Amino acid sequence: MRENTTRPPVLPVAPTRGRLRPLGLDEVRITGGFWARRRHTNATATLGHCRDWMERVGWTGNFRAAAEGRVHRDRKGREFADSEIYKLLEAMAWEAGSGGAATTLDAEAAALTEAVAPAQEPDGYLNTAFGRPGQQPRYSDLEWGHELYCFGHLIQAGVAQARARGEGELTKIARRAADHICATFGRGGIEGVCGHPGIETALVELARLTGEQRYLDQAALFVGRRGHHTLADIEFGRAYYQDDVPVRDATVLRGHAVRALYLAAGAVDVAVETGDDALLAAVVRQWEAAVARRTYLTGGMGSHHRDESFGDDFVLPPDRAYSETCAAVASVMLSWRLLLATGEPRFADLAERTLFNVVAASPSEDGRAFFYANTLHRRTRGTVPATDADSPRAESSLRAPWFAVSCCPTNVARTLAQLPAYLATADDHGLQLHQYADAEIATSLAGGHGVALRVRTDYPSGGTVTVRVVRSPDHPWTLSLRVPAWTAGTTASLVGPDGTRRAVPPGTAGVTRVFRPGDEVRLELAVTPRWVRADPRVDAVRGTVAVQRGPLVYCAESVDLPHGRDVDAVRVDPSVEPEDGPGGTAGTVVVAGEVDVHAERSDAAWPYEPLDRPAARDADRTGIVLVPYHAWANRGPSTMRVWLPTAEPRTTEP
Repeated sequence: MRENTTRPPVLPVAPTRGRLRPLGLDEVRITGGFWARRRHTNATATLGHCRDWMERVGWTGNFRAAAEGRVHRDRKGREFADSEIYKLLEAMAWEAGSGGAATTLDAEAAALTEAVAPAQEPDGYLNTAFGRPGQQPRYSDLEWGHELYCFGHLIQAGVAQARARGEGELTKIARRAADHICATFGRGGIEGVCGHPGIETALVELARLTGEQRYLDQAALFVGRRGHHTLADIEFGRAYYQDDVPVRDATVLRGHAVRALYLAAGAVDVAVETGDDALLAAVVRQWEAAVARRTYLTGGMGSHHRDESFGDDFVLPPDRAYSETCAAVASVMLSWRLLLATGEPRFADLAERTLFNVVAASPSEDGRAFFYANTLHRRTRGTVPATDADSPRAESSLRAPWFAVSCCPTNVARTLAQLPAYLATADDHGLQLHQYADAEIATSLAGGHGVALRVRTDYPSGGTVTVRVVRSPDHPWTLSLRVPAWTAGTTASLVGPDGTRRAVPPGTAGVTRVFRPGDEVRLELAVTPRWVRADPRVDAVRGTVAVQRGPLVYCAESVDLPHGRDVDAVRVDPSVEPEDGPGGTAGTVVVAGEVDVHAERSDAAWPYEPLDRPAARDADRTGIVLVPYHAWANRGPSTMRVWLPTAEPRTTEP
């Protein structure tokens, strides 16, 4: 790899090879709509909220305590608390690099960096939980200590600073840490890996930034060592941290969902930079199996609460869905890398589903409370968490302002800050749009020819995406748009600048021509509510259906039901198509169904009865209002479910 001689592009992921070239935060700007609103809330509320809470609970103070020699008695938080400061620093850098309040963000990041810097040891080691008098020795607990995991987030923050704002003190701290890792864990050093992957992607990105081969080599070493039982066996088995089977031999994502997805993302990075097609194919194989058999309708991953892990194939209980927000972030990271490497739109399809239905569901409307886990069925009304205390439980019944383990708020923050970089790519033939939002795009095509586009859409509420050419070279090139997989069975059309309309199947649709300023290409998608059913092998949801409208999954919430009923009283009639809500609004849909007026039976001594005994039926036929899953629990405590049991079909009176 060659040394970079110019300032790197503002890119969270910057592969040196692959099918597609990503466009950076300096090339794509989201200007309105669904994601612009959420990014504004992230910048104006969530970043400050995370900073204030980390100061309040003492995690920022850990670095000061370490520098002053009192950390053994004064340290606060879990062993991985350092990583949250680093993720916040990364989010601040990407937000500043995408045109946010750069001066303010730079000052806040500088203050946090000033707190972190004195805690770094002369050899580059930096961790407030290990290595000082009164603490466990360095790297004495690779299974659970998270030291390399924390280093990974530190390095990612340093890379973000360098790309977004130019190399500063944080980047220098990160490079010293990376040099320490290579010296300690390189060939002839500790032959181990971290119990929580994450260092791999960071080292590859630092190699891309600096051109230093040793960082890539170290990342490849970590990927190659995984699965050879270098970590101790534990209660959950070595599959928990993917140390059971080498990455090349694994056939499905397994174990702790976040760990599995971070490792897979790092393996893709290593495969791309080293030209290792076999390693890339292994990760694609694992992704395919996990998507086909271990992923929720929302795109969420992870069905076990106890170990935050993937379940067995088709074990996807909606009421026990863990579906951690961090796993959703990691899934998007992996899908994006696979898209860049292969150019296949199916990876953008999953990223879209996950972004709209899990990442967008985590933060509250005001950006100051979060879901850690994302259930698909809430059986009891939750309790409002205290606003001045962190939540000890990840499975809080409503969004909580902070958690004892608060990895998800900062992960959401850094994802939303870098989101414009997930919208578009380029290659030798032209430019591709993968995610849809009001946006302005300006970049150079092959040969250095400038192109600029303006995208206008009300997606996902509406299905029209209009791309207007603002600037274009005087030779043919191809503008490609992803036709989402959810359009299967509907009518999707692409209208060219000359008004020619053609039907387009799911996948990629393109127009190749000499574009002129003012030319427009329009993608028209049928965004209407539709019934969805699960593979019958997902036995937890047999006899139920769900509603999806475009990329959005919908749910029933008790606040919308008559008579104060809970959602378990609902039965729906899938013989009647769902409709958009009153006035044609896309925020709700209405389905035909019934609400059992005797749903809460408390007098039964035994909850089972013979099948030949007629079941008592006393229900109100009604229209049942559904709301987007990402919006649930914003109106106070409620019950909720995505998968709805079916009622007897509506009959017509003679």
